[in-house]
Amino acid sequence: MCAARMHADEADIGVSLVRRLIGEQFPQWSGLPVVPVESAGTDNAMYRIGDGLAARLPRIEGAVGNVAAEQRWLPRLAPELPVPIPEPVGRGRPGAGYPWEWSVFRWLEGENPVVGRLAEAELLAKDLAEFVAALRRVPADGGPPSGRGMPLAERDAPTRAAIEALDGMIDTRAATAVWEEALALPERSGPPVWSHGDLSPGNVLLTGDRLSGVIDFGGVGVGDPTVDLIPAWNLLPAGARSAFRAALCADDVTWARGRGWALSIALIQLPYYKDTNPALAANSRHVIAEVLADAAG
Repeated sequence: MCAARMHADEADIGVSLVRRLIGEQFPQWSGLPVVPVESAGTDNAMYRIGDGLAARLPRIEGAVGNVAAEQRWLPRLAPELPVPIPEPVGRGRPGAGYPWEWSVFRWLEGENPVVGRLAEAELLAKDLAEFVAALRRVPADGGPPSGRGMPLAERDAPTRAAIEALDGMIDTRAATAVWEEALALPERSGPPVWSHGDLSPGNVLLTGDRLSGVIDFGGVGVGDPTVDLIPAWNLLPAGARSAFRAALCADDVTWARGRGWALSIALIQLPYYKDTNPALAANSRHVIAEVLADAAG
């Protein structure tokens, strides 16, 4: 069985390939069962190896550089953060017909939150803010540039193209107005700091109702950290946003910039993944609706 394809140029990855790679490169784990992990992730395929490990294989060439980045930076970041993050325990090489490097991590227990079914949304908001704040405090010296640490203006062309592609599916006039308001905001000033870059529901783990882990650090880096405000719209209900915002001391301009980030990400994702990744497409629709309602209110 191969992972469902989302990109025209992605590698063929399946259980048999992962078994061969493990057997060739990590024989100490060759007897462990290999099970695909259901995920809304787009750049990597995940397979559980036994009870305690997970293999993470880039689907596309554009994600290959993240392997080296995660291997290098996750061990540095982990001691500074309030919840566990992936711990690399193996670095795979090309083999068995697979062309790129890949990783083995320790398995992190927890469940992804379900939007609209958060029993303790304000507590989760504070947990997420604590994680973001701790990440921002890690010294940024030498850190790689964040893939989403740039000004919003650099996303203008693909965001407008996505709005055009969504004509008839969303209120494109309202989306354009909110996007243009975000573009008009002042850029962030200040030194670059760390951000995760993709705090989506699929990258958040809960035990009970509380944050117990954060995964998928492929976009981690230093720059403008505003993108890490996006859980306010992709996960938290409106009533819990104020707790998240207050814990991060986000002023009006920063908050509005974060809303612009959430909108841009959702707009670009929806037309690309609407037929290939139902979970991500559904969350993108949710974000667009939440952002437009928030802006109108």
